[in-house]
Amino acid sequence: MSEAEKIKKHILQRYMERTKQSRIHNEKAKQFLPGGDTRSIGYYQPYPIFAEKGKGAYLYDSDDNEYLDFVNNMTSLVHGHVHPHITLAVRKQLEKGVVHGIPVEAKYKLAELICSRVPSMESVRFNNTGSEATLFAMRAARGFTGKDKFIKIDGGYHGNHDFGQVNLFPDMATKDLPRPYVAKGIPKSVLQDMLVTPFNDLDTTEKLLKENRDKVAAIILEPVLGTGGAIPGSKEYLKGLRQLADQYDTLLIFDEIITFRLHQGGYQTMMDVKPDLTTLGKVIGGGFPIGAFGGRKDIMDMFDPTKPDSMTHSGTFTGNAMAMTAGVATLEIFRQKEIEELNKLGDILTSGFQQAMTDTGVVGQVRGMGSMAMLYFSSKEMKTAKDVVTGFMEYGELLKFFHLEMMNQGIYFLHRGMFSLTTPMTEADISKTITVFKETLEMLKPLADKISK
Repeated sequence: MSEAEKIKKHILQRYMERTKQSRIHNEKAKQFLPGGDTRSIGYYQPYPIFAEKGKGAYLYDSDDNEYLDFVNNMTSLVHGHVHPHITLAVRKQLEKGVVHGIPVEAKYKLAELICSRVPSMESVRFNNTGSEATLFAMRAARGFTGKDKFIKIDGGYHGNHDFGQVNLFPDMATKDLPRPYVAKGIPKSVLQDMLVTPFNDLDTTEKLLKENRDKVAAIILEPVLGTGGAIPGSKEYLKGLRQLADQYDTLLIFDEIITFRLHQGGYQTMMDVKPDLTTLGKVIGGGFPIGAFGGRKDIMDMFDPTKPDSMTHSGTFTGNAMAMTAGVATLEIFRQKEIEELNKLGDILTSGFQQAMTDTGVVGQVRGMGSMAMLYFSSKEMKTAKDVVTGFMEYGELLKFFHLEMMNQGIYFLHRGMFSLTTPMTEADISKTITVFKETLEMLKPLADKISK
């Protein structure tokens, strides 16, 4: 058995020894839940840990193992677990009711907070998920423009609705313009209204706009690719999209469900680009299910029931009191000051990781964007989601065992290599994480060297 194989076996055995209760839970769960859970992103081999509780920046599994949590429910728990300010607010609301079926004060308070921070969002409406937010933003674009087609990014993620599942993963087979395709279970009929372009590529986007003149309702994108690899859109690219949208009489939609944590006005404010519509979620709900879409008043007014021929938007739990209350409490203590402090911690983490890779000689890079960081065991420049998938196909096994060993050492991050920070984290937490990161690199160097060859 090679040294690399021995290391892999040791890591796997240790993980399974530390997580015996999670393994039992997983076997029981699989009897009633396909795969043992209800969200695909949470699965990794040999099985995921089962949570017992969370507190501050830490997560505890059913075996009472402690983890510094860099997943925080897919970036949504920006204040960590059981934050006292949020907990107090929702406890008070719980005594008054969870949902009432009529408006509550917290709903317009949260809307006011969002609109006051994001200049492009003149008015806003709430949903229960980010998927709903992008669905209704696209519907609003169709209703306002009278057009049906959309341009989206190859490998961009906009949720679970049919149009959001087009090219969820980048087209790896086509060398030139990405070929639109749908995920399993999605009707191929949606493809007649979906056009796909690579990220950071203005020329291809303009080509599609020219070929489909007067047919495109909107360009929709994450200004920083999330599932596609935490790749930022350049200022030139995003400003170029705004110009193209104006030139070809189409709308521009920014999906800032993840990136809203980077600045109180979103990534659009950082780049000085004003989209027509914006979608939000995750951090604005304080840990409760939430989504939001908003933008120009003339577009959003289509949902005003006092207007003739208004558009319908509803949902049993939309704007429920718990999510609205938690959202207000979250944003009250997540102002620009707190965001900048969190982003500084992110910079320390990213530079520490990069130095560790240099010191150990392990080929790789860490791309940072404020309180988010993405790990790649590749030296190739990452500009598109296709670049990310190509790299992952080469180093996926290394990342798998790196993820498990970091968990063995008490550091929990997303198994595809993504880290996101929370406000309860301290410089000591970040220092500890960098130390474990370097130790894990050194341990896995034989496997890394094997893969790099």
